This record gives sequence, structure tokens and C-alpha cells, in this order.
Amino acid sequence: MNGFGIDLGTTRTVVCHPRHGIVLDVPSVMVVRTDTRTKRLTPLLAGHDARALIGRCPVGLATTRPLRDGVIVDLEAARAFIVRIVPQMAEHRWQRIRPRAVISVPAGSTALERRALLEAAGEAGIRRIRLVPAPIAGALGCGINPLEPRAHMVVDVGGGTAEITGFCFGGILAHRSCRVAGDEMTIAVDRYLRSEHHLIVGELTAESVKCDIASEWNSSLVAQGLDSCTGGLRLVTLSVAEVVDAIRPTVDTIIAALASCLDDLPPQAVNDILQEGVWTFGGATRLRGFDKLIEDAFGFPVRPAERPTTCVAEGAAACLLHGEVLDAFDADVVAEAV
Repeated sequence: MNGFGIDLGTTRTVVCHPRHGIVLDVPSVMVVRTDTRTKRLTPLLAGHDARALIGRCPVGLATTRPLRDGVIVDLEAARAFIVRIVPQMAEHRWQRIRPRAVISVPAGSTALERRALLEAAGEAGIRRIRLVPAPIAGALGCGINPLEPRAHMVVDVGGGTAEITGFCFGGILAHRSCRVAGDEMTIAVDRYLRSEHHLIVGELTAESVKCDIASEWNSSLVAQGLDSCTGGLRLVTLSVAEVVDAIRPTVDTIIAALASCLDDLPPQAVNDILQEGVWTFGGATRLRGFDKLIEDAFGFPVRPAERPTTCVAEGAAACLLHGEVLDAFDADVVAEAV
């Protein structure tokens, strides 16, 4: 099948083939050169190579993210990024010729934001594009049937946005979205290191510290940066507990959104959630203790996805084989790119 499921996220872009599985998993970052006269962007690098230059770009170059909070903020950059990744999606040349794609979008995205994504993907050479809400794609990737007459709830915490969605029988019952997610956790770690340890670090270092607490093997962490008082290099040893405390306000915001979404559910649907629990996926849900914080707050079980960073792309690819899911959740945002 000449088609792909694409999770075009704020932090990472994951592409899945219905039969071959994950074929691409790269950071959603580009290195560009801006013409000072025309203000036009010239893309130079994308993906892993571009991410490696965050915080260390030479003069005249800059790193950019085509998406913020899960939606396109720069149409030209988004088109250029998709053009860069399309050749990497397919092993054979014929598979790259105007392929089909199901692309996940935030459930709370506006019609204008969805149209911008359709336009960027169409100009990049993707032929028939259909959009699916990311929480529904993630649920399908976890093995949940979104068309069955039983309520389910998922918590999708990516880099730029956290979405809580309750759905049943091909329709969304309740939805909450907050622009507080993985990137805000990284910022919280950076601010904590500056205020409590007087250590200035780069974005990649702060993100590394945040990601390291996901490992069950780590009891302490080490961060290296500049001493804000002396300006010299310094190493700081951190306990996992203090890093978790630093990002706790961000997690509390997500928990508050979950509570608000639960309030909007019909009583019978709440009963289904209490019995089954809530599914979690997205890169930020891998942080140690995230599921326990939700369990402690609400008392129902939390089910972490087996593949939290790729299940959305896997579910989007599955939609190529299950058009009835697209028809139920995405009938108004189908486009034929020309």
C-alpha cells in the first residue's frame, strides 16, 4: 500500500507504514538560513542533524520548529520540512510519488490550523490527505476500538500540548486541551537549575535531565553548565525527586484539565472510565511517577501505552485500513491535494 500514517508533532515526527511499521522517527527541527533582503528561508538540515545544532548554530543560521503546540506556525517552514522528510519515508522511489497519508492533528485544532496543514502537505507532494484527531489515532494504536459502544478516555501529552479526550461509538464525548506539556516541563527544569543551583544550561541539557528521570535505573542525575555567579563550568548532582518536584506544577495543570474533562462526561460514561481506567501516551507520559500522580488524584487505574511515542503514528497508519474510523471522526476535513 502506497500510504503512510504521520504524527507531525511539535517535538518529533513519526511516520508509520501499515505493513512495515515505523519507517521514520526524527526531531521536528530544521536549520535554516534567512536571506536578509528577501526574508526567505533556505532549509539546510532537518531532523537529527538539525537538532544537534540547537544552541550552537553559527552566525547567519538558525534552528526552527515548523510546528508549535501541535499546529503549524510557519507555513513555508512546514512545507520545507515535509519536503525534506518525504524522501526518507519510503524505501523505493515509486513509493515517494505523491503518496497517500493520514496525518494526526490535535483534537482541539481550528479549521484554519487544519487547512494550513493540508496546504503544506499538499504542496510537499503528498497526494490524498486525510486528518484524524491525535487522541483517536493514539487510542487505535493502543488497540482500542473507538467505534465500540463503550466510553474510553485517553491522555495524550506531547511536546507542545496535552489533550484529554473521552469518546464512544465514533464520537467525542468530552475534550480538554492545554498548551502545557513536555516543552513546559523542559522550561521548568531549566528555571529550577537557574534558581536553585545557579546553573545556566542549554535547551538540550535541560531536556536531557528531564528525559533521564524516565529511567528506572537513575537514582541521581548530573547536569553540567555555567555557574551564574562565577561564569565558570560546574557540575551539579540532582536527585530524581527534586527534578520531579520541579515539573510537578506542569503535571498538576494536566491533572486539572483531566478533572475538567471528567466533569463533562455523562454519568454512564464515567462508570466505564472508572472500570477501565485512562490510557496515557505521548513522550512526556514516560516520566517516572506520571501515572501514579494521576492514580493518586482520581483513584482509577492508569494504563500507559506500550509504545507511547509511536502509537499515534501507528494508529494513523491503521486508519488507512479502517476508513470507517476516518469517516466517523474526520468527515469534514478531507482534502484532495492538487
